[in-house]
Amino acid sequence: MEKNCLLTGEEFFKARWGKLPQGYVVGVDEAGRGPLAGPVSAAAVILPVACQLPGLDDSKRLTEKKRSVLYEQICEQAISFSIVFVQAAEIDRINILQASMLAMHRAVESLGVEPSMIFVDGNRCPVWPYNSEAVVKGDSKLQCIAAASVLAKVARDHVMLELDASHPGYGFARHKGYPTRQHFEALHRLGPSEAHRMSFAPVRELSSQV
Repeated sequence: MEKNCLLTGEEFFKARWGKLPQGYVVGVDEAGRGPLAGPVSAAAVILPVACQLPGLDDSKRLTEKKRSVLYEQICEQAISFSIVFVQAAEIDRINILQASMLAMHRAVESLGVEPSMIFVDGNRCPVWPYNSEAVVKGDSKLQCIAAASVLAKVARDHVMLELDASHPGYGFARHKGYPTRQHFEALHRLGPSEAHRMSFAPVRELSSQV
C-alpha cells in the first residue's frame, strides 16, 4: 500500500502554533498560470482528518491515471470542495497573477463554510478576511494543498479536452495550452483562437502577424 507522507493541515497548524485549529482547515492551489490558452483554475478543499488518499502528492508528480483516481476519491471524501475557472478574456483584462488570486478567492468563497485557516500553495495569499498562510511547495507538504492541486489540474485538463473538440488543430488535448513546439506550430499555421490569452507575448506577437 502506498504510504502518504504529507502532513494534514491540522498537523501543520499544530507544528506552527502548538495547538489544533478550531474549525475548518482549507487547502488552496491553482493550475494553468503558464499556458498560452485556456482558463486558469483554482480549487479549495476541506479534508476530514481521517481521509484515505493513498499516493496523494503534488499533481505534477502524478500520472494522469493516478490523478483521475485521486480526483474521484477527494470528491467523495472531502467535507467540502470547490473548483473555479477564470477564463482567458478575464486573464487578459486583469493579468495572470491577479486572475490566479481571483480564482483562489472565488474558490474559497464557493465552499459554503467559514474557514478557520487557509493554506495556499506558493509565496502569497489573495487579499481576503481569513487567517491564511502561503506555503512554498505546499502541494508536496500538506494533504489539503496536494488535494487542491489534483482537483485544479484534473478539472482544467478536462476543460482543455473540451476546447480541443471546439477548436481542432491546436492540439489542446495533448499540450493543454502550454507553450510546446506543437502549439507554436499550430499558432503559426492557424493564428490565435478565442481560447488564447492575447495578453501573453507569444500570442500577441503572432496575432499581429496574422
